[in-house]
Amino acid sequence: MSKKIFKTLDLFAGVGGIRLGFERVGGFKTVFANDFDKSCKLTYDLNFKEPKLNTEDIWKLDITKLPKFDVLLGGFPCQPFSIAGYRKGFRDEKGRGNLFFRIAEILELHKPTAFLLENVKNLKSHDKGRTFKIIMETLKKLGYHAKAEVLNSMTHGNIPQNRERIFIVGFLDKEKADLFEFPEPIPLTRSFREFVAEEADKKYYYNDKPLYEKIKNDINSEQTVYQWRRKYVRANKKGVCPTLTANMGTGGHNVPIIKNSIGIRKLTPKECFLLQGFPEDFKLPDIADSKLYHQAGNSVTVPVIERIAINMRNVLLNKVKPKKNTLVNYIKN
Repeated sequence: MSKKIFKTLDLFAGVGGIRLGFERVGGFKTVFANDFDKSCKLTYDLNFKEPKLNTEDIWKLDITKLPKFDVLLGGFPCQPFSIAGYRKGFRDEKGRGNLFFRIAEILELHKPTAFLLENVKNLKSHDKGRTFKIIMETLKKLGYHAKAEVLNSMTHGNIPQNRERIFIVGFLDKEKADLFEFPEPIPLTRSFREFVAEEADKKYYYNDKPLYEKIKNDINSEQTVYQWRRKYVRANKKGVCPTLTANMGTGGHNVPIIKNSIGIRKLTPKECFLLQGFPEDFKLPDIADSKLYHQAGNSVTVPVIERIAINMRNVLLNKVKPKKNTLVNYIKN
């Protein structure tokens, strides 16, 4: 394998899911990481040596002083483009919708060789497609040739979570962009039961809580993941975990619920991270569960990132033959 190392910039890094995916396939080295969420820094710094997570407001960051890098990585905030949000997109009053343009400024100034951006599936249809059109036109004006595709964790990561996200990959070199292909679907061979423990702390069980009487009759299978939707129980009919969300545990989409020999309980934060494809040895700091649930739901499914990363690396290293996808689909068990 070539010893060429591509330096990456990790923006809107969260707890480092995208960084982890790229570094695990080899050939990529993170030189700078930024996220405004200070609680993420506790988790990020616990798991990565250098660089540590910078938590400065990205609008106040002096982007002229960023270290030299080859690939920009960014799972920019989803809220302005989410179905669950206010559908304001670039007009979001908190400025979050404009964060894409901060990415554009960095691309324009530093002209990295390539980038990977991640967002919610709804980005493509938001505002009747105008939001996505503006994004793609902006990238084109900056000289990039970009491709976008929606990938699902359960069909592209062998992770039993029904999670659809849009990925945008771009290259300055048109030939490389033409050669790049998103990973193909692969069979789902793993059950969510592999990711959950038989025992968990008592606090996660509903057996002795008021909600138990409302849910005990509807949660009756150990092979199904459920959610409490404020007034009723919803079963995931695909037999996988429903989409883990950033607002788990804080109302709205509650933490997924399972049943086992001990009783009925919600998933633990650790299990949520495992169902995002984080490795067993990924460390979680001693902070409130609500923050850990948020971090897990706001992250990415690592094996999906790994598969995109290896395809990008092969293109960057000229390891793809023209007009034929010779890439080997990559997945870690």
